[in-house]
Amino acid sequence: MTSSAEFEVLAIGETMAMIAPALPGPLAGATELRLDIGGAESNVAMHLAGLGHTVAWASRVGDDPFGHRILQSISAAEVDVSMVTVDPDAATGLYFKDPAETGTQVFYYRANSAASAMNVDWLTGVRIASARIVHLSGITPALSESCALLLGTILSTAHANGVLVSFDVNYRAPLWSVATAAPVLRELAEQSDIVFVGRDEAEQLWGAQTATDIRRLLPGPARLIVKDAEVGATEFFGTDETFVASAEVAVIEPVGAGDAFAAGYLSALLSETGSHLAIERGHALAAIALGSMLDVPRRS
Repeated sequence: MTSSAEFEVLAIGETMAMIAPALPGPLAGATELRLDIGGAESNVAMHLAGLGHTVAWASRVGDDPFGHRILQSISAAEVDVSMVTVDPDAATGLYFKDPAETGTQVFYYRANSAASAMNVDWLTGVRIASARIVHLSGITPALSESCALLLGTILSTAHANGVLVSFDVNYRAPLWSVATAAPVLRELAEQSDIVFVGRDEAEQLWGAQTATDIRRLLPGPARLIVKDAEVGATEFFGTDETFVASAEVAVIEPVGAGDAFAAGYLSALLSETGSHLAIERGHALAAIALGSMLDVPRRS
């Protein structure tokens, strides 16, 4: 994948301020909270930058302390943020993590956020043709009608310029129903070049129970990676099928592990390694995220 592109990866999508207990435990019982940031696409961008890749992130944030915190944090991770718009009239999205004993829950406060106003006109300032890969997620089309229309334009622009599209299905039940999301996410996945999907979410969305079932449902992507939590991950590439088992990991908090996996895989793909090593790198980075309360663990 040799190229003279300005960026190896351009990630596009919403990042929010994130509030969670300072110590492991339920949000309702917390006496101290910590402020951080979180967004599927920027998580991938920061992981990739930490691995030495040239990466940019494009989005919209509010002209408020949360928006400035996001820009500062992502820029400090050596991700280019020059294509981010600061909106003086809309707020930055916010979410709370509740790491309860029954599993982590996430509570969103992102309605009418600055990022939800991303649209085709805003895209004119985003340099898609300057990237080798554009990374998107299925969260963006759930944010607003303009965001849903935006992804179609990104896909067509990327393909017209020879840019690969990486798409993480990333179904979020609190944002939209299965009935609404299923056909939209399937269409976006079919038009993408590299697709990441969890076996469980594919079953929830489309009733596909196995990796092979999912490949039959999504024959379009050149590379389809089906993740099956602690079992492992399967890549379909042409007529080849590669499975790599997950290592046993002590899980502290699972949110962000999928983004880490995508970053590890894309890093290996950019380095032109084989499929087996790409999946291994995905597992390795996901294991680090699973062992931390942070979506993107700090690097020493």
